Amino acid sequence: MDFWQPLIIGLLGSFHCMGMCGPIAVALPLKSNSWQTRIFSGLLYNFGRIFTYVFLGLVFGLLGLGIHLWGFQQWVSIGVGAVMILSVAFPVIFHGSKMTWGLDALFSGFKELFGRFFGFRTYLSTWMIGLMNGFLPCGLVYIALAGALVSPSPAEGALYMMVFGLGTVPALLSLSLLGNVISMAFRRRIQKLLPFLIILIGVLFVLRGMNLGIPYISPEMEQQQKQTKEQLQKPDCCH
Repeated sequence: MDFWQPLIIGLLGSFHCMGMCGPIAVALPLKSNSWQTRIFSGLLYNFGRIFTYVFLGLVFGLLGLGIHLWGFQQWVSIGVGAVMILSVAFPVIFHGSKMTWGLDALFSGFKELFGRFFGFRTYLSTWMIGLMNGFLPCGLVYIALAGALVSPSPAEGALYMMVFGLGTVPALLSLSLLGNVISMAFRRRIQKLLPFLIILIGVLFVLRGMNLGIPYISPEMEQQQKQTKEQLQKPDCCH
């Protein structure tokens, strides 16, 4: 697996997270006995998010395994890349639409339950806030899950999401501990790079699906598919 891809998505995308999830990170009920307890509370929140990401990566990696074995991974990779590229134009095309109303209503009850944990200044509450935060709708997480979907195995899908989650930790942990330590102007500059990052990742997915035989960029999928089938068909004594 290419670790740099989910790591870069997480690192650069975390500035987007600071805008979307920043109020959650700042409002965390961190234990304030000392800096050590504050840091530990902040880490629990972030590890809660990562735990959810790993679970989602495992699920999407399992779906991707079926796609991989059926031989559709090439077309799915191209499709995912095309959707990523088109998603950059999506807010422009559907600006001001009411398409997200149903989604907001679906998560209203979840958000109410989510908000209750802010009333408790405990390690468990910060862990649960992070755990539930991972399930909230987020375009950046969807992009990372697309990478997990085209991973060759559930384990690699989970690992992909773990690396992505770790990439978001430095910015969000700093925000939880220090408040708005990074200026809004700087965050806006980084956010302007995100559409180009999404397009770049989308192009890489398309190239991967084109099966050009280029190491790391467009490896031969037929060989990977054959190796995966052989590994699944081997009895345990032969591993």
